[in-house]
Amino acid sequence: MSNALNELLGFFDLDQIDENIFQGNTPLESRQRVFGGLVASQALLSAGRTVDVKRQVHSLHAYFLVGGHPGAQITYVVENMRDGGSFSTRRVTAQQNGVSIFVMTASFQKLEEGFNHSSPFPENVSYPEDLPTWQDRLRPIMNVIDEETQKWLVWDRPIDTRSATAPAWVANEKQDPSQDVWFKADGKLSDDPLIHKCILTYASDLTLLDTAMLPYGEVLYRGKFMMASLDHAIWFHEPFRADDWLLYHQHSPHASNSRALAYGEIFTEDKRHVATVMQEGLARFYKRQGKS
Repeated sequence: MSNALNELLGFFDLDQIDENIFQGNTPLESRQRVFGGLVASQALLSAGRTVDVKRQVHSLHAYFLVGGHPGAQITYVVENMRDGGSFSTRRVTAQQNGVSIFVMTASFQKLEEGFNHSSPFPENVSYPEDLPTWQDRLRPIMNVIDEETQKWLVWDRPIDTRSATAPAWVANEKQDPSQDVWFKADGKLSDDPLIHKCILTYASDLTLLDTAMLPYGEVLYRGKFMMASLDHAIWFHEPFRADDWLLYHQHSPHASNSRALAYGEIFTEDKRHVATVMQEGLARFYKRQGKS
């Protein structure tokens, strides 16, 4: 297990303050705000710890209200909305220094038999073993990006990501707003299904919004865009392991009014469609000081 993954799992070790109140730590780092995927995964973990283990999360819907301060604890207050015959619903409010920064509603369901169909696995996608690492993708641009951007790009990631196409960070030419990214936890995880869904939740926020920048032929490292997650939704369809390779098939259907919409379908290596993600984010033209 990599040090970065071990650290992330440490942030998943929440303190239970009361029956429905949890506290989580955040990394002390130089970035302006806590990574949204960490807040979402800690919120999901908090909700899941209040539900019968026989019920698994099947969807979450979240809004990012205010950027969290790195290094400061986040308190997660879980409200029991309903425990029905088949479903349980929880609402989680994340608070930092008395301010609500994030809210999520998550629904849990006991396993049931039912109808089955799914999207097909994308065609002509290279497999992760044949693709360059994230670090290899970035190496050609490291001498031209500013120090602030370097900190975001080269931090020791707990998720191994392999882009099947040139990611937005290094793409100079205009492209269709679609990309395929393989990802998995950088080490072996426990068998707890909730941990695997929290890892997927964390990873789902790493690359999705970048997809909306591909049509503009502008690399993000030039500082021409400012992006931030506004909302995030995930539907979990079938069981999976987040320490096995997962394909994130991403597309952005629309951008306007300084907002961009993106969605992604997540598949296992054996071509099962296991999750679907949608996200809207802030996407503004922005002039950053530094190298150009």
